[in-house]
Amino acid sequence: MHAYANPARFLKIARPLTHWFGWIGGLLLLLCVGWGVFAGPADYLQGETVRIMYIHVPAAWLGMAGWSGIAIASAMQLIWRHPLAGIAARACALPGAVFAALCLATGSIWGRPTWGTWWEWDGRLTSMLVLFFLYLAYMALASAEQEADGEAGGEGRMTAIFGLVGAINLPIIHYSVLWWRTLHQGQSISLMKGSSIDGSMLWPLLGAAVGASLLFGAVVLMRMRAELARTKLEMRMRRLAAS
Repeated sequence: MHAYANPARFLKIARPLTHWFGWIGGLLLLLCVGWGVFAGPADYLQGETVRIMYIHVPAAWLGMAGWSGIAIASAMQLIWRHPLAGIAARACALPGAVFAALCLATGSIWGRPTWGTWWEWDGRLTSMLVLFFLYLAYMALASAEQEADGEAGGEGRMTAIFGLVGAINLPIIHYSVLWWRTLHQGQSISLMKGSSIDGSMLWPLLGAAVGASLLFGAVVLMRMRAELARTKLEMRMRRLAAS
């Protein structure tokens, strides 16, 4: 991992991976969502509304995974001062926020016919909303700190610390259905207990999650490459201005 902290080495592998992740992830996501929506069975309790889970569940997973990426990259930035760590953390923020917002929107659409309400202030929904606001605050802080540093690749220590502190919300989201009484259903897939979802629904759901994850990775790599290009251009402009 330390070897790819070098921007030149990173770009050498990031360019092809962006295309592979983007195309494979996009196609897999479309196929699996289409499989679940048009060919999958309706749920015996929720009926046709269960089909929204093929978007909602991957969105929820990536909303949380995005902040996990921010926290890991922030720790690497603070401990080892990897030059790409801060860029990677900032690159995760926008797609993570988009997936968190998509999770909240699809959850509300799902909840209206299932629970009889668009919104309920229970543990899972509220903690996910907090995560979305954390994303917005992180992006605002990162932008302000970059302007203060005067360059895209500045220190960003306060942003990195915020990324680590915000990770406290992740276990709250995960365990909220166990800690508090909630309308939200409990955990359906577990490494210890397996899955309570029928295979006809489980496989397209897992495929959609993998496809969305690959697409998320492609967007992150694309954003990292764009920020590195911007940093390189700014350094070149400074050298021209000084000469």
